[in-house]
Amino acid sequence: MSVDSSTRSAGAIDTTAPGRIVIENCAIATVDARDTEYDRGHVVVAGNRIEAVGAGPAPAGTERVVRRIDGTGHLVTPGLVNTHHHFYQWITRGLAQECNLFDWLVTLYPVWAGIDDEMCYAAAQGSAAALLRSGCTTSTDHAYVFPKGGGDILGAEIRALAELGMRFQPARGSMDLGTSQGGLPPDACVEDTDAALAATAEAIDRWHDPSFDAMVRVTAAPCSPFSVTPELLRGAAELARAKGVRLHTHGAETVQEEAFCRERFGMGPTDYLESLGWLGEDVWMAHCVHMDDSDIAKFAATGTGVAHCPSSNARLAAGVARIPDMLAAGVPVGLGVDGAASNESGELGTELRNALLIARLRGGPGALTARQALRLGTAGGAKVLGREHEIGSLEAGKLADLAMWRVDDVLHSGIADPVAALVLGAAAPLTLLLVNGREVVEQGRLSRVDEEEIARNVGRAAARLRAKQRPSAGGRSVPGH
Repeated sequence: MSVDSSTRSAGAIDTTAPGRIVIENCAIATVDARDTEYDRGHVVVAGNRIEAVGAGPAPAGTERVVRRIDGTGHLVTPGLVNTHHHFYQWITRGLAQECNLFDWLVTLYPVWAGIDDEMCYAAAQGSAAALLRSGCTTSTDHAYVFPKGGGDILGAEIRALAELGMRFQPARGSMDLGTSQGGLPPDACVEDTDAALAATAEAIDRWHDPSFDAMVRVTAAPCSPFSVTPELLRGAAELARAKGVRLHTHGAETVQEEAFCRERFGMGPTDYLESLGWLGEDVWMAHCVHMDDSDIAKFAATGTGVAHCPSSNARLAAGVARIPDMLAAGVPVGLGVDGAASNESGELGTELRNALLIARLRGGPGALTARQALRLGTAGGAKVLGREHEIGSLEAGKLADLAMWRVDDVLHSGIADPVAALVLGAAAPLTLLLVNGREVVEQGRLSRVDEEEIARNVGRAAARLRAKQRPSAGGRSVPGH
């Protein structure tokens, strides 16, 4: 790639007009409704919007070009959209390595009870760094552990991502069903129901931005059927709809969750959540691994979305989600990294490949194509987050969130199809990542922050959290070790 960052059109410059970034000579996968692709095309960015996408060079006479990029050997796609994560887990990676979900949670809840806003700031920067470097421009985060005295955890995450330049959709989570009430989390990790709802309302009022180009939108997100009371789930749904925000939770992740719901509520997770108002176009759920035909039909009929987390589901041996069946039924599906304590890489780019491979293990070689996988990670994720009119595809008028991948390097040169090179090949080098029209990754490195400083901060935060777990004399320092 050659770049001339000083190229400008001849004549007077209109200082009131946005500067333009022009990318030319690249393959383009727009992921629009028609799956339009160009073997050799151009993208013009004006300010924070995509101004033009098409075949061949950019239109002659394009004015106020502040940067012109020769994209030869590259594929340009929409920025990836991450629909499920737990940023705080970045500082608890590598624990409980051979556990299923419930055992993993029981092991880690006492560790997470020690987090605070300073730790979560470092963890959010580490998580966002991994996401950005893997081509992700928008991420949600499901924060649901708020220890007493832990400070402003959600505010710390929002500040961290603003510094890196990532578009963010934090989900204010909550738990109010502790072990004393038959839930899974220890009582020290849960909140009072009314306090959790009040904190969620406060987060929405403080940070939610409904505007077209919003960098922060807030979601109401009680954690899961086995950690939340019906009162909190019902109250959160009412609150979210009164304030015009989306709803998120975990659903149908494991056979243990299915058994819990049937024993406690007399029905499976989907029917239980439906009974509390938790199906609809404003709702998406993480995992949805154990869904029968009736569950899928209900999701499709109501427009309820799914965050598919293939690596985490494999890491915890939760099972293989029926993604091809969901897509065939019309269920909105996006991709998610999930928390870094169950997907230590923390990258979204690799989930494209893993989603395809795992789908084919269950459904055969035609179960999921490379282009369907790319759509899951872009337009599909945008739909799940309710932002399909703003991000997720390369179209004039949409926000300038895009990724430029090198596909002529030693690991990809010769692969006939650039989309296959990205999805089926090794992780493609990321030459450029724009969020809202601003460069946030250049030549595989973060543009706006010091990566080494992030690594040091993460190391210090992880060490401080581990120190909280050490017994006064003898014993093991961290549960699971």
